[in-house]
Amino acid sequence: MNVLVVGAGSMGQWFARTLRKHADASVAVTDTDSEAARQTAGAVGGRAVPTDTDERFDVVCLAVPMPVAVAAIEEYAPLATEAVVDVTGSMTDPLAAMAETAADRERASLHPLFAPANAPGNIAVVTPARGDHITAVLDALAAAGNDLFETTSAEHDAAMESVQAAAHAAVIAYAMASEDVPDRFHTPVSAGLESLVSQVLGGEAHVYGDIQRTFDGADAVADAASELADADHDEFVELYDEYS
Repeated sequence: MNVLVVGAGSMGQWFARTLRKHADASVAVTDTDSEAARQTAGAVGGRAVPTDTDERFDVVCLAVPMPVAVAAIEEYAPLATEAVVDVTGSMTDPLAAMAETAADRERASLHPLFAPANAPGNIAVVTPARGDHITAVLDALAAAGNDLFETTSAEHDAAMESVQAAAHAAVIAYAMASEDVPDRFHTPVSAGLESLVSQVLGGEAHVYGDIQRTFDGADAVADAASELADADHDEFVELYDEYS
């Protein structure tokens, strides 16, 4: 199986390495940053190809930022002879673009619910058109120790509003609102939040920005915080009891 990975970032490298190791795939990598493509290809034992390649591949995987996923699918899905896959993080729009551009090929949207440095982990899977090549991809991911589960694009994208957009907004808002205090003053709750702040703010800002741009959730956090701030003692206790 020969695979083209579009996107030389950490997720593209993770996907390419996994397919090389567990599916014995030959891998090509392309990226608008040609040096990044060469580095990723070298790291996984593959080869770099130019962004304007017209070479055909059994499987094309899109590992690009969410805002450019649809455009990338429209450009590169026609190079796939058998299957198109994305690992961009959203599902509804990429799957619609695949159905439009590659209706006669196998199609799947995969969302690894972890940073590649934390692999293996859970991977959400939607497979509207599954065949031998998609099965080989999923088998390789499972062989790497990941836990794959089937869902729908609507269920996935709705969940991301809570587990990504709202969660990240809440953690970053705490970082913005809290003051630096000596460690000896921290409680188990605040220490836990500080750990989450370090985790979130240790990532890539543009990735978190893309999540906020793609999924609703931050407004709900702001509304909830405002409701708590405006509540008197009895109203606060009532809200606490409602969600405890």
